[in-house]
Amino acid sequence: MKNYLLKYSPKFLMTTKPFFLGILLCFSTVLIAQKNDAEVNKIDGAVSQLYKAMVDGNKDRLEELTMDGLTYGHSSGKIENKTEYVDGVLHGGFQFSSITPADQTISISGKTGMVRHIFKGEGTNNGTSATVKIGCLLVFQKEGGQWKLLARQAYKL
Repeated sequence: MKNYLLKYSPKFLMTTKPFFLGILLCFSTVLIAQKNDAEVNKIDGAVSQLYKAMVDGNKDRLEELTMDGLTYGHSSGKIENKTEYVDGVLHGGFQFSSITPADQTISISGKTGMVRHIFKGEGTNNGTSATVKIGCLLVFQKEGGQWKLLARQAYKL
């Protein structure tokens, strides 16, 4: 029996080793994909929370959801830092009653998440009803387990 095992074991290992490695690779890929899906859902939630805070005029939430080094670009070309952005949402001429992201895609690279969508907003511009429809790229960075807005650039459609 010992001679039989010695004679056929290397052949057996050569044929089964790739099979087991393949199974291990499949399980690893599934686990990574599930983790990535969970992070995509967290970024999607951060976008929703950010837009809700903008509609509600919630200063504390706006500050929690944005990084200190925020750069916020408008479709007009105007660039704001975090303080200017929060002040503009709270006291600016445009007050949102609703914001809806459409055709959204989210991708992740390490601790950076990129969001692209069509920004559809309704509200008032200096007291007059107005709508907004622009393209947006948002860049989120993971900090302390939370996804926060690092950069945003809007563009005219």
